[in-house]
Amino acid sequence: MSTDSVWAEGRASACPIISKEDARKRIPPVRNRKHPIHLPPGEKHNRAIIIYVTAGTAKRRKILASPRVHAAIVGAWLEACKWLVGRYVVMPDHVHFFCAPDGVDIPSFERWMQYWKTTVTKSIGASKGEVWQRDHWDRQLRSSESYASKWEYVRRNPVRHGLCEHPVQWPYQGELNILQW
Repeated sequence: MSTDSVWAEGRASACPIISKEDARKRIPPVRNRKHPIHLPPGEKHNRAIIIYVTAGTAKRRKILASPRVHAAIVGAWLEACKWLVGRYVVMPDHVHFFCAPDGVDIPSFERWMQYWKTTVTKSIGASKGEVWQRDHWDRQLRSSESYASKWEYVRRNPVRHGLCEHPVQWPYQGELNILQW
């Protein structure tokens, strides 16, 4: 039996079915993932890189939607300025935001995420592991339409959760930088 047929059809007792491309990248099958994968941002034909991110609190604690924590998050993003944060919404137990690299000599996305989360944790007087989940969800956007539709989804999040009647009423949102295509 050839290697190709094993990958194409799989065997119940041998290995799960995964694509050849995922096998080359060493990405585990979706059903076996315990944490999200974080691929490095890809630059394509001199197009802008905009990443949509969701970062949750540890144990989904509802601790983020307060003026003090909101100010700490915004302050950390402004301090960690190698990645620019565009539009964002801070919910009680998670934050959604869009970001883009600022220049060419930048830290990795993962390192930047770790940095600002640590800065927020320290600035509100919490201990490591009390505020943020270790992982986060990120997705590189592919077009301006995707940015617009994702933003519409994000800005309506407080309404869907019953926190306000209209998106403009939610006080923990904003735009720090204009991210353009």
